[in-house]
Amino acid sequence: MENVVKVNESKLKKAPNILKKYTKRLRTDVWRAHEAYNLFEKGDKIMVCMSGGKDSYTMLDILIHFQKYSDVDFDIVAVNLDQKQPNFPEHILPKYLTELGVEFKIVEQDTYSVVLDVLKEGKTTCSLCSRLRRGALYQTAKELGCNKIALGHHREDILETFFLNLFFAGKLEAMPPKFITNDKELQVIRPLSYCKEEEIIIYAKERDFPIIPCDLCGSQPNMQRQLTKQLLNNWETKFPNRKAIMFNALKNISPTHLMDTDLYNFHDLESLFKDDKEVEGEDIEKYI
Repeated sequence: MENVVKVNESKLKKAPNILKKYTKRLRTDVWRAHEAYNLFEKGDKIMVCMSGGKDSYTMLDILIHFQKYSDVDFDIVAVNLDQKQPNFPEHILPKYLTELGVEFKIVEQDTYSVVLDVLKEGKTTCSLCSRLRRGALYQTAKELGCNKIALGHHREDILETFFLNLFFAGKLEAMPPKFITNDKELQVIRPLSYCKEEEIIIYAKERDFPIIPCDLCGSQPNMQRQLTKQLLNNWETKFPNRKAIMFNALKNISPTHLMDTDLYNFHDLESLFKDDKEVEGEDIEKYI
């Protein structure tokens, strides 16, 4: 069965080097993230969450490539959660995935009405919508026998989440490329963690993916996430490469130079020095 998306030939003839350039960049970034966090392993069955946006199309495309050409033997099943948003073009993803030749499942759950009923007009819908969607997807993954769930969050999503938590929640927390659910039954991975949003936008345009907009949250321009995105973009414009520096900071943490007493024993620093001296005075070869 053919598992490779057919490239839009007209776009290839128009700009062959652009597609090749960004295909290489994104695949490289996904593989780097895989090597750093061991994202997919032999025997995995990965549920790839498809929203119909640029990120999920790109993620599926690249995972199919590595499924076919890497030495890691894993299975893929694409899943879309139809949240019953008004005017949602429910035919697009089934048609696309059928033509692609990938196993898929459409899950229907009216979370849209629940969100509108619970939240007052003008309130941000993303938090509640995300919780409802997460519960439905976790349950679906278990029913399908998947051990991993792949989400399409990219570098900018991670940075925005970090600053949202810093500014509004008072904690240093972002989105890890890989984590385990509270019930210990599933692993959640983010293959696009190292990928730049601007490159995903170009890639999705060149591949001519049938993008489905989110009318629920996409119509909320004053969300703090949108304002944070604007802030980061302004910094990047004024100070080029600033996002890359900030992203590297998330991988270069010094608990001794922060203030979390759960991460470092500030109360009893002498015991830390004592432990070091004891090791130095013994036969150190047994620690090597």
